[in-house]
Amino acid sequence: QMATLVADSCQLENEQVLVMSTGVIGEHLPMEKIGRGIEAAAAELHSSDEALIAAARGMMTTDTTHKIRSRVVQLNGQEVHITGMAKGAAMIGPNMATMLALILTDAAISAEDAQEGLKDAVDESFNCISVDGHTSTSDTVLLLANGAAGGPVLAGTELAKFQATLVEVCEDLAQLIPADGEGATHLITVEVHGCQSREAAIAIAKTVADSPLVKTAVAGNDPNWGRIVSAAGYAGIAFDPTKVSLLLNGMLLYEHGAPVEFDAQAISESMRSDRNTAILLLLDEGTASARFWTTDLTTEYVRLNAEYHT
Repeated sequence: QMATLVADSCQLENEQVLVMSTGVIGEHLPMEKIGRGIEAAAAELHSSDEALIAAARGMMTTDTTHKIRSRVVQLNGQEVHITGMAKGAAMIGPNMATMLALILTDAAISAEDAQEGLKDAVDESFNCISVDGHTSTSDTVLLLANGAAGGPVLAGTELAKFQATLVEVCEDLAQLIPADGEGATHLITVEVHGCQSREAAIAIAKTVADSPLVKTAVAGNDPNWGRIVSAAGYAGIAFDPTKVSLLLNGMLLYEHGAPVEFDAQAISESMRSDRNTAILLLLDEGTASARFWTTDLTTEYVRLNAEYHT
């Protein structure tokens, strides 16, 4: 029904319309209100920067700010643009999340290459974020390409450059979601290096990122190495614990399977004074690595989600 309403308002065919939606699970959408909104939005369509910002703001739910990122790259002698917008602040867990993202490009790219490139970019970005580890029923990322930049269809090294730029845009957008996480006071970057496979590195990084005790320690500016190392230990990935080292905000807390002396007050202050917290685990089991972004867990998050429906 939404696709039909949009098609009628914009003089399109139904199959040209893609629907993205979030809402309370199990509750029907207010179609009468949505219909009026579609008509009003169609009347405001424009190609200006202001219209792009208005579209990004129109996607917001509990977000505190709109989310837009863009890159320009030279391909086949043409200036190619990749611009994305996203929404999301909670019920965020890999396999995407309660998030919507729309990536727009004027690149000349085949549908097959666009699909493959988007999947790879999502695996490096939106599937590597978490706020509460709760996967949504509604997550969507779309890549729309109109070829308006001109030039031949991308292939070879030019296609690879496009793909690398697409990953950058998606990673930028993905980080904005946990950075705007409900009640969050820290954006946490978890990096795991030295695994036998990327899948192993992702599993460990995700487990650390989803640990309520790790998240609350960061909320309290507590350099609690025990919570981080033990979370890595129960991730279901075999590794030699005597090889593990841990750095927090670039400062060594744990080396070769044992804690080291460190200035807890200095590290705590580094966490308190900067919204960004970096956790780096070194396993020395191989060459694979992964990066994962999450938030801390605060009383404000609990309040927002306790009061969400009642």
